[in-house]
Amino acid sequence: MNKNKETAMNEAPALQEVRAEVQKIEANIQRVIIGKANVVRLVLATLLARGHLLIEDVPGVGKTTLARALSKCFDSRFQRIQFTSDLLPSDILGVSIYSRQKEDFEFHPGPIFANFILADEINRTTPKTQSCLLEAMNRGHISVDKQTYPLPQPFLVLATQNPTEFHGTYPLPNSQMDRFLMRIRMGYPSADAEKEILRRGLSPISVEELEAVATTEEILQLQRQIPAIRVEESLLDYIIRIVEATRQSRHVELGVSPRGALSLQRAAQANAFLEGRDYIVPDDVKSLASPVLAHRIILTSYGDGPQASSRKSEELVQDLLDSVEVPL
Repeated sequence: MNKNKETAMNEAPALQEVRAEVQKIEANIQRVIIGKANVVRLVLATLLARGHLLIEDVPGVGKTTLARALSKCFDSRFQRIQFTSDLLPSDILGVSIYSRQKEDFEFHPGPIFANFILADEINRTTPKTQSCLLEAMNRGHISVDKQTYPLPQPFLVLATQNPTEFHGTYPLPNSQMDRFLMRIRMGYPSADAEKEILRRGLSPISVEELEAVATTEEILQLQRQIPAIRVEESLLDYIIRIVEATRQSRHVELGVSPRGALSLQRAAQANAFLEGRDYIVPDDVKSLASPVLAHRIILTSYGDGPQASSRKSEELVQDLLDSVEVPL
């Protein structure tokens, strides 16, 4: 028997099993998130790629519900942190308090010590407080009083912000934006989906009613398989050409960094895994280029505010994709 065919036959049952597990998680979330299958897929891809997600959208479209539903799918710990102007880094990370019994300082962990963090309205807090998330999101641990504390794994920060409200907000700095694997929008539901939401409103399914369908250890096992997804040399070149195009565009002041290129590769691998493949194809890269890269570039013209800038950067990435040769 041909060796490649034999390998494919051996891998098929495992891939089918993974696909069944993914479908079970997706179906569980979609019990409360109606008509947003693509958004759910992007969230799961972010989780499996060990990334973090920024949802930029108006109130009332289900951002918080999505985060809660994701966490309920697993035997995990969820924490919602409402970001406000008076929030301090210690309110998130924790604080050392002197213990008379031990005659020493004792660290009291903050809400960051959870598997799933909902950073609600992250742009409403000061840059100083925003920056306390950088180490946690990048390294998976925090440092307080010269001590390092590992965070629970898996660890996912799902942040939200309203792009149309500017009063009392602090735009996220580039270093913070770069820590998010993807930036997405939920968008308004379709007419049919909204009708179903209204129909279910008569007897709503609460997020609290969702049951865990996987363990945190199973998530970690899935995450460990993502780096093994094959990426052909031609697709590495394709990713590099896309990234180079952002750096050379006359509309871009600051292009995508090498971290952005790595993020696009990881996201494409996660997407292929969710599709039940052990290799990526050009469509994995193309479909994720905008949510992975658009928030990492700075345009030469910011248009009519942050919302206009976000949409223009997404349009620019799509235009650049059309100009980059796709490997066959």
